[in-house]
Amino acid sequence: MVLSDLRRLRMLRELAERRTLTAVASALGYSPSAVSQQLAVLEKEAGVGLLEPAGRGVRLTDAGRVLAGHAAILLRAVEDAETDLASLTDEVRGRVRAVGVQSAARRLLIPALVALAEERPGVAVEITELEVELALPELRLGAVDLVISDEYDGFPRPRPAGLVHTPLHREAVRLVLPANHALAQGADPVPVAALRDEVWAASGEGTGHQAMVRGTCRAHGGYEPDLRHRSDDADVQLELVRCAGVVTLLPKLALPAADPRLAVRDVAGVDLARRLFVVTRDAPVSPALRAYLAALLEQVRRPAA
Repeated sequence: MVLSDLRRLRMLRELAERRTLTAVASALGYSPSAVSQQLAVLEKEAGVGLLEPAGRGVRLTDAGRVLAGHAAILLRAVEDAETDLASLTDEVRGRVRAVGVQSAARRLLIPALVALAEERPGVAVEITELEVELALPELRLGAVDLVISDEYDGFPRPRPAGLVHTPLHREAVRLVLPANHALAQGADPVPVAALRDEVWAASGEGTGHQAMVRGTCRAHGGYEPDLRHRSDDADVQLELVRCAGVVTLLPKLALPAADPRLAVRDVAGVDLARRLFVVTRDAPVSPALRAYLAALLEQVRRPAA
């Protein structure tokens, strides 16, 4: 058996995780037919069947699952070797693929990129906005190097094996009302119970933000919120507050510096907060990633954060 191409092993490992040739092709930048052809070559090299029909698609055979497990080990060893070699040079070079929720991308990831570009021009940072639920599987597969995950107090996220969660920042969650709202007059905190009859905006189904909004209304107001508007874009939620008179709860990093059409208030009797984590693979950290992490921590320490 001669396995001569790591690309094919990566495709097999991706298929084990992503389940379909289409998903593998999308993740790796190939066409589904190209992936199928490369896996056929891998079968010939292995001398044993790796795939079998499953409905309209394919699935791994027992041999395919065994080889996919070994592929993960081999690919990890190559990644570790590249990191070790990069650590021997004085010049920090490399690529960092960073993912974050919208507010973290705008307020932390992008400023850290700008700062690092001046100090370490050999480091190329790529930033993608993606919800955490989709980003963590990509991180585990090695498609990205860093994810900024968020978590609302009382609504913890799962901690997938093989990933390291490092606390980065804690910030208050505040109530956002239209500036002309009756409860916005004055600067006093607003009780959740007083918002029973309001129309709410939150992020989409299955997100931590929506769970936090619903859970806060239930636990501290005794009602199910009239959640008519859903968007993972905080700017869309803010525009709904301005133009449609709805209310929402948003963390500080998602709020504009000042807006005369918005009123931002504390929630009475409730300490609502969001925590941000840097999530990386449980593996040696490359010099490029280490440099970007340092720039990211510097942004958090700045007063504006």
